[in-house]
Amino acid sequence: MNKKSSAHYQREFRRRLREQGLVKKEVWIRPEHAKRLSAIEKQLRNSSVSTWINTGDVIMGNASESMTMWTTGSLYEALLKKPLFSEGAASIELIDGVEPSLHIVMKEFGDLPVFLTVAGEQIIVESVLWSSDEVADVTGFNDAVLRTHKYFPLSTISLDSMADGQDYYHMFGALSASSLLDNIIFEIEVLATNVIEATEAYGEFLTSQAAS
Repeated sequence: MNKKSSAHYQREFRRRLREQGLVKKEVWIRPEHAKRLSAIEKQLRNSSVSTWINTGDVIMGNASESMTMWTTGSLYEALLKKPLFSEGAASIELIDGVEPSLHIVMKEFGDLPVFLTVAGEQIIVESVLWSSDEVADVTGFNDAVLRTHKYFPLSTISLDSMADGQDYYHMFGALSASSLLDNIIFEIEVLATNVIEATEAYGEFLTSQAAS
């Protein structure tokens, strides 16, 4: 298992943004507009965009696509053709098994690994934040998460036991297995953004080793 914490990917993400000539600007908005801001921010990073994207709660698609019930395999084939992957901003690998999953590497986010699984009628998109051992104040951190995670659009935080016997904090999002493909891509991109922002927001609770 990759032992790098989300702090590593946050540093790589910021470095690559700076290399692209981008600058950070702080804004103040109402929490219910966070998802729209995330979509607008992504567009403003692209110098070639000349028209505004739809920043509503639902990205519209054609009727035939909206009826698709995805499996992990069919979703893998469809995502390969999308610009996020075909143009190299992210890579994707199908991991076969009893419960197949997709391993996605978000190159624009410091090579942040994201995992996607189709389980019945639900799609789960998740990424590891850090282990419980890397949290200096577990009680304080858990309290802070419960009070503030609603400010991360479409994502929430869980604590899960892994195969190595350790507990790890994950950030994840869930949506219907019949979701439009563009909405699934949006979920992946928002999750990656939220992982980076969560690392910044909760950095005070991490051990010095995890935060460095």
